[in-house]
Amino acid sequence: MTIPLTRYTLVAVLWLLTMAVEGFCWALADMLPPVQLAQVPYDAPPASQESPDVSVPPNTNPLSPEELARAEALLPLLEGKQEFWAMGEFVHLGEPSVPALIKALAMPSPRIRYNAIETISMIKALSAVPALVATAKDINEIPRVREHALRVAIRLDPSRTPDAIQVMATDGNASIRKAAAFEARYVRQKSVIPVLIALVTDEERFVALSAVHSLWVLTRHETEFHDWDASTKQDRSAWVSEWVEWWNDYKDVFEIPEPPRPKRKS
Repeated sequence: MTIPLTRYTLVAVLWLLTMAVEGFCWALADMLPPVQLAQVPYDAPPASQESPDVSVPPNTNPLSPEELARAEALLPLLEGKQEFWAMGEFVHLGEPSVPALIKALAMPSPRIRYNAIETISMIKALSAVPALVATAKDINEIPRVREHALRVAIRLDPSRTPDAIQVMATDGNASIRKAAAFEARYVRQKSVIPVLIALVTDEERFVALSAVHSLWVLTRHETEFHDWDASTKQDRSAWVSEWVEWWNDYKDVFEIPEPPRPKRKS
């Protein structure tokens, strides 16, 4: 008699095989001697030793005419397969190479201009801030480079950037206005407050919301509750009068509060 091979028959056969294997394993385990635990000798690894500092410190001496010519020859390499190597070379040359990097801000390639700004950030070159501010204000520059120039200038010396924020806040490009509204929160100067208040009624919602959030960060002023995230331009135009009234009353005596310090973990 032939038994048809169905799905249920196959399941039954597999179950019987599983039970047989399990029974064999238990029988084999009974035949083996009991397992005895043993302590393996353990030696703690040796304490780590401080490695000598083999990094090359950045140069602080003025560049010779030959070194300055070499720095300028590196500028085209800020774009392409060797761009990271070229940036590292500028970092090694240090802040004395900033005049060459400033020249890169006027080169035709946007990639070179962007990487020059990034290199200035890596060097932490305070002397390049005026050039960065000029780049951020340049209406003929592409938005990506202008935004990066503002961001790096603020990280290096925010006290010299309110003028750039004011110019960018009235730009016709919404992404430029948003960069000004967002980055202004890191500029702890009263001059950016009226600029941010004016941006609250911006046509683009994401620009207006960035301005409101920056105002909260800088002033910690508590207004009446408004659902800014779901607001329309008409709503914001009505609500901004609260900010205008508050600023007119307190601008002469207002001082930007100290930023909150992060709480220490206990």
